[in-house]
Amino acid sequence: EGDGFIIVEAAAGENWQDFVQWTVDQGWGGLQNLSLIPGLVGTAPIQNIGAYGVETKDSLHSLRWMRWADGEIEEFSNAQCEFGYRDSIFKGRLKDQGVILSVQFRLSSRDHTLVTHYGSVAEELALRGAEAGLRSIADAVMSIRRSKLPNPAELGNSGSFFKNPTVDAQKAAELAQEYPNLAQYPQADGRAKLAAGWLIEQAGFKGKRFGDAGIHKNQALVLVNYGSATGQEILAVSRDIQATVLEKYGIVIEAEVNVI
Repeated sequence: EGDGFIIVEAAAGENWQDFVQWTVDQGWGGLQNLSLIPGLVGTAPIQNIGAYGVETKDSLHSLRWMRWADGEIEEFSNAQCEFGYRDSIFKGRLKDQGVILSVQFRLSSRDHTLVTHYGSVAEELALRGAEAGLRSIADAVMSIRRSKLPNPAELGNSGSFFKNPTVDAQKAAELAQEYPNLAQYPQADGRAKLAAGWLIEQAGFKGKRFGDAGIHKNQALVLVNYGSATGQEILAVSRDIQATVLEKYGIVIEAEVNVI
């Protein structure tokens, strides 16, 4: 523990949701916006999971990783993880070469940074009549996610299947003129991040079903398995979506999931 912060280490096999809620209960800030994301602590850095304006990299201090080939254990700092948008060194050049053993997070113990401007978090807080705080934000995020996203325990899915694409300023301006309802998020480099879910929905895929593979009725970013769809069938649907979005909008959307 330091002046205004604490570093907490969690084993890779810990349930992510349980860990996040535990940190919130301790009054430690940084992970509250990442509530109710399915998975384990050790998988969070691989994907650099993110939601509602926050990413894993914002709080990750370091992690321990073991190489399969020789059992050597290395410590990676935040910078050494080479984090990107839903990406890291473990999803790239070190993919399948080792396993994350534990992760250290640097969390605030006071003067918390509260992110409420992204998505509908502020709106949900207002509906609840709640002031922004660690617990109120965590509860708001969980409520929003439950209303939009299927529970993996009840309907097979891996969360958001696609990344939000980024386009240059000229393409963004052209799209804004033709599709004024398309959400755009300006980036520091002058480019714009687009809402992949909107593109997929407007392309006609939201709620469609192809056998046991389909697109969720409430969130077009989520591909679902209604029971017996194979991995190849899910991939076939995803490629159909990618091809249609490219043809309709001239935009390439990349898969966010890690295909094994």
